[in-house]
Amino acid sequence: MEQLNYQETSQFIREDLRLKTFPLAVKFLKDKADLPEKTRQPSVVLGKRITICQGVTMARNYGWTVGLSKEDLICVPAMIAFGFSGASSPVDTLGKLFCEVAFSQSEEGGIKEAEAMIRLENEECQAIALAPLQKGLFDPDTVVIFGNPAQVMRLIQSFVFMETTRISGNFGGKVECTEYLIAPFKTGVPRIAIPGMGDRIFSMTQDDEMVFSIPGQLLASLVEGMKEAGKKIGARYPVTPYQNFEPEFPKPYKVLGKELGLFQ
Repeated sequence: MEQLNYQETSQFIREDLRLKTFPLAVKFLKDKADLPEKTRQPSVVLGKRITICQGVTMARNYGWTVGLSKEDLICVPAMIAFGFSGASSPVDTLGKLFCEVAFSQSEEGGIKEAEAMIRLENEECQAIALAPLQKGLFDPDTVVIFGNPAQVMRLIQSFVFMETTRISGNFGGKVECTEYLIAPFKTGVPRIAIPGMGDRIFSMTQDDEMVFSIPGQLLASLVEGMKEAGKKIGARYPVTPYQNFEPEFPKPYKVLGKELGLFQ
């Protein structure tokens, strides 16, 4: 298969959808020594531990290449889900935490939800690399695109056009970084994510933003779909408003118009 030009691909996606932030390339590394040159690790360059979603914001807003290993992170639920915690039973540990903070009615309910989350096993990866797709630093495991609902709608239309199947959802309102980072990589299919509490509190994700993410190997197909989906009816972003109608005004406007001889 022909190697994608990531700069051109990213530019096309960004311009076609008029995105506010960079599409991101994500790589799960078995050895943190494989982080790209000039990667910024928050524990080193900032002297701070951060959340995974903060790293996403740094990469998609600042254009940084961000590397996250265990030493860079402070969000315990995400560290468990991404395999950085060493917890002997990650599912049970997450489930108990969900119950303790009243995100679940019971430990059993919390564990049931945790079982439904896509996660990485302990030490499955040593580091996560996050970079603007346009840099082309690596072939991404996952490509992440933040947009408003209408922009995400166009991405969904594009995928469905090419793959002829609808996209399923898996929503929990918390630790959603697993959905838009891990899930496409592990399942091989796109995910739609509604950012959770951490995204909004710590990474400043805005109320109008949601996430479309896709396995890296489906990126070329997605771009082709963006060029073809709905083109016979002018489907695009921004969605064009329909204007072929005559507005109806309240009665006083009509009476005055007639008095002025503007219309019969």
